[in-house]
Amino acid sequence: MIPPTVDEVRALHEKYAPTREALDLVYTHCEIVCHIAEQLMARAGLRLDASLVRAGALLHDIGVYRLYSPAGRLDEADYIRHGVLGHEILRQEGFPESLCRFSSHHTGVGITRDDIRAQKLELPPADYTADTTEERLVMYADKFHSKTSPPKFLTADSYAIHVRRFGGGKVAGFQLLRVRFGEPDLMSLQARYGHPLS
Repeated sequence: MIPPTVDEVRALHEKYAPTREALDLVYTHCEIVCHIAEQLMARAGLRLDASLVRAGALLHDIGVYRLYSPAGRLDEADYIRHGVLGHEILRQEGFPESLCRFSSHHTGVGITRDDIRAQKLELPPADYTADTTEERLVMYADKFHSKTSPPKFLTADSYAIHVRRFGGGKVAGFQLLRVRFGEPDLMSLQARYGHPLS
């Protein structure tokens, strides 16, 4: 598979974004996640498919656009579905499963069939967990930036506190990712994008 170029990814975001504000929020977040993943990959000396990591990071949240109303309001109640919606978009665009999975398998530190049942999540019953190192890296990089209003960067300690509400298994899962990939240097990204650090 030849992953899409940055220009092709940007064109896809523009195609699906319902408003300029949505495009700015989602694409900027994906761009930041890409920078974080590339930084972590370089610092850890990981020999991964860098072009796949880049494309996966830049496309992982494309499904968020399907949660916007025509008036530009985000349906936060259904936000848990953005990954599977993104997977559908990427599949419809003709991308292979190896790229589509970055969208459906990046939420939290992975969603299992048991999580769906126990939390009564509005998702098709399946395991949405990262399987490859490339998927794990993008999923982990995503934890360091939030699209909240205003958008913000999160430290590893901040996310570790956040993930506690989902149980000890999720805390342990995040800790394994933290040990595996290390922690990003967020200061340069914070200066570049102007988002606060939480």
